[in-house]
Amino acid sequence: MRRIMSSVRKRSWKTPSGEKRSAWIVDYRDAAGKRRAKQFARKKDADSWAVNALAEVQQGVHTPDSISTTVAKAAELWLDSVRASDREPTTIAAYEQHIRLHIVPRCGAQKLSQLTAPKVRALLDSWLADLSRPMATRVFRSFKAILTDAQARALVGQNVALAVKVPKAPRKRRQVSPPSKAEIRAILEAAAASKDLMGRAIVELVIFTGMRASEVRGLAWSAINLKNGSVRVEQRADAKGQLGPPKSASGFREIPIPSRVVSTLREWKMACPFHPLELVFPSQKGRVLSHTVMAKNHLKPILVAAGVTKRGEREDADVAKYTAHIFRHAAASLWIDQRLNPKRVQTLVGHGSIQVTFDIYGHLFEQADRGAADALAIERALFANTD
Repeated sequence: MRRIMSSVRKRSWKTPSGEKRSAWIVDYRDAAGKRRAKQFARKKDADSWAVNALAEVQQGVHTPDSISTTVAKAAELWLDSVRASDREPTTIAAYEQHIRLHIVPRCGAQKLSQLTAPKVRALLDSWLADLSRPMATRVFRSFKAILTDAQARALVGQNVALAVKVPKAPRKRRQVSPPSKAEIRAILEAAAASKDLMGRAIVELVIFTGMRASEVRGLAWSAINLKNGSVRVEQRADAKGQLGPPKSASGFREIPIPSRVVSTLREWKMACPFHPLELVFPSQKGRVLSHTVMAKNHLKPILVAAGVTKRGEREDADVAKYTAHIFRHAAASLWIDQRLNPKRVQTLVGHGSIQVTFDIYGHLFEQADRGAADALAIERALFANTD
């Protein structure tokens, strides 16, 4: 068995100006048996590095600095592989932003071989300090993916980021305030009175199904069963109008629709312009309807007509009080009000876990339970101990 050795020696020399200089040199052989050397200003640092390097060589995870690449270069290679894997444009754009704004400015010039778990933890701490927690977590995931890709390319012996975990934070409920029942009724009445049949169909669909705006924009007629009264969520449209499957397995689901929505969809189907992909809500130019057009041309006029507005920057400007996404919460609140169990609500809204459902709607479940308990308490107070 070949013996792996290293030595630390002092080197002294004179500069062209005659100044005396010295440094400590670590001589060693890498896993391939090639002689390597690294220089340090202090013997303490040289000794410490030699011990770690020898252990890495023995484990087969050592990467000499001289052949290592930088984080910035590794990030470019990873991003190229992501682009080649035909990921969604919005996903690629997010990764590009992580690298350009947060990774390269912090550690782009750092060589992969010089990264350690403590250094990575310091990077993570800096992202957590300067960014929102969700964004810092996403940036760190991209960073780990870069190192994993680099390891697969043999650009570094190990991914030291795998030993670093995002510290847990107290779970906070993302409590939402959905439209009131009075507001929902006003919106439905305004939709029924509107001359915009497409807008009416969109409004009724989002209120009674809780579908995401991207899922509504990507909805095809083949996914709607008007006979049985149901709609299947099986594709979505991203920000650039490209169609694809839901982002997760839980996004695939079937949602019942009431007769009111079935009737409106039947009427809209007769008037709906042709689209080669049979989209339910195509744009006027026969393309995938953009989120902006859906909100501005179809949702806002109905909300304004219903009086569900807030004051804009200009005194004479009425702005829709809610975005398309709030109707997703409206549907969930109505299901909860009708005493659907949490697991069923999770399935209908397409959440990946029941915990997410409780984080967002837990207070609504509590209110529903408390309302039922209060009603029973009143009944007991009125009729208890009576002959």
